[in-house]
Amino acid sequence: MVGLVLVAHSAGLAVETAALARSVAGEDTPIAAAGGAAAGGLGTSVDVIEKALRTVEQGDGVVVIADLGSSVLSARLLEEPGRVVLADAPFVEGAIAAAVAAGGGAALADVLAAAEEARTFRKL
Repeated sequence: MVGLVLVAHSAGLAVETAALARSVAGEDTPIAAAGGAAAGGLGTSVDVIEKALRTVEQGDGVVVIADLGSSVLSARLLEEPGRVVLADAPFVEGAIAAAVAAGGGAALADVLAAAEEARTFRKL
């Protein structure tokens, strides 16, 4: 199963978004929160992201969804084509769409596409 890592500047935002996505996609969906700086507080950390990657990697690849700015830059340092890919997606909507696809057994490219398609979701 494809894993998901949610990278946010706030640990709370990452944890709660992961919980929401898991509640929609199923408890067995491998989702890890990678929020906040390594020493706590707001920020991002390559070490925190790398640890999260290890917890969700099951051999089918990992989609990383980042909230903004430096979280994207930090996540890009860990990209590995065909194994660890960064989605250009809205954080919450992309996380839920990717989680549903991953939970349904979709391949890495399809989970990535589901996350990125969330950019077109209309609310009104």
